[in-house]
Amino acid sequence: MILKHNDTGKLMQVLDLKDLMNPLHDQIKLRLHYGEEAQDPETVHKQKLVFPSGEGLPRAWTDPHYRDDEVEAAHYDRST
Repeated sequence: MILKHNDTGKLMQVLDLKDLMNPLHDQIKLRLHYGEEAQDPETVHKQKLVFPSGEGLPRAWTDPHYRDDEVEAAHYDRST
């Protein structure tokens, strides 16, 4: 998968999709997609990455508590 580094605008290849989709990992390894030779992997914070279209990453990939409100509401409904 290719993502864009928000600060530089350069395209980067994700090396491990599991790390990208795991909300507990705030950094992932990517390889700069630049030039003819493969670049060395580097670690980047997910908050600095967007899709090539400019759209941000899904909250489920970046926030380990993205469903806390939903779970709490379901628990509250059962107890009343």
